[in-house]
Amino acid sequence: MGQVSPEPRIPPSEADLPTFVAKPWFSLDDKTPALGGKGGKVILEGPAFDKQGNLLFVDCVTGRILRLSPNRELTTVLSDNPSGIAGIAIHPDGRIFVAGFTDPADGGTVFTIKPDGSGKQVIIEPSAGYVPDDIAIDSEGGFYFSDMRGDTAELTGGVLYVAPDMKTVTPLLTGMSLANGVALSPDHKILWATETGRGILHRIDLATPGKIAPYGATFAYHFTAAKVDSLRSDERGNLYAALYSEGRVLVFDPRGVPIGQILIPDREQGEFLGTTSMAIEPGSGAVYIVAHDRDGRRARIYRAELTGDFSKPARR
Repeated sequence: MGQVSPEPRIPPSEADLPTFVAKPWFSLDDKTPALGGKGGKVILEGPAFDKQGNLLFVDCVTGRILRLSPNRELTTVLSDNPSGIAGIAIHPDGRIFVAGFTDPADGGTVFTIKPDGSGKQVIIEPSAGYVPDDIAIDSEGGFYFSDMRGDTAELTGGVLYVAPDMKTVTPLLTGMSLANGVALSPDHKILWATETGRGILHRIDLATPGKIAPYGATFAYHFTAAKVDSLRSDERGNLYAALYSEGRVLVFDPRGVPIGQILIPDREQGEFLGTTSMAIEPGSGAVYIVAHDRDGRRARIYRAELTGDFSKPARR
């Protein structure tokens, strides 16, 4: 038998898509002072840009929120967080919305903090039984969050909408297996959601915030052998899906048709395959991808500049 390649294979239907290779931009490990410097694993998630151009992201293991300046100076926004953390979103008023959990069996929370990490206000309590994983804030001031429960045998997960009053919670999608990423189109008329357990990308036409338009719920794409994770959309309406354990991001057009992909260069050696999420830099459109290595001791942020309109293959 021949030697098995550590590089995950790309499905034939996606292999010839226009391809861009990201470049390492920032590195962390389990001894990084901003993470506490105590050792252990480091798993990055939830990157998002604030109005000052800082890149915020989280470490799921320590529950911390970190801030990386344009000059790549790393500071800690939130260090004391027993609630756990999986994803964040930044409200137009600067507040940071946090979704997280520690043990799915105990439920999770959604809470907000000020940009300096103070003023915690809980919106979703653990007693509600949800397992919040990702958040997308709409133009009305409400937000959608994924409930990462269930599996392929028990479809108990879903996506819910929290109204601007921060009290009214309405189920939008139900019967899901590990609902994960959520993202809104630029006009906030389309909601995208991923289902990790069944490898599905959902495309939802919204009649009003929190309400699906007639015949508006569709399966836009079915992933092959990929653990699809978080989602982000750019100003053109293109959608980016992180493929965990593949070191890869798949790019879709506004209809949900694959039009390109971004590769982590280290994937060829089987390293930094834990691509969990990404952020789109306002203005430049550059994509910042967070990933960790196989044993969780090292993590990196990669940057990719996408040129053209995905009309033809780019150089690998």
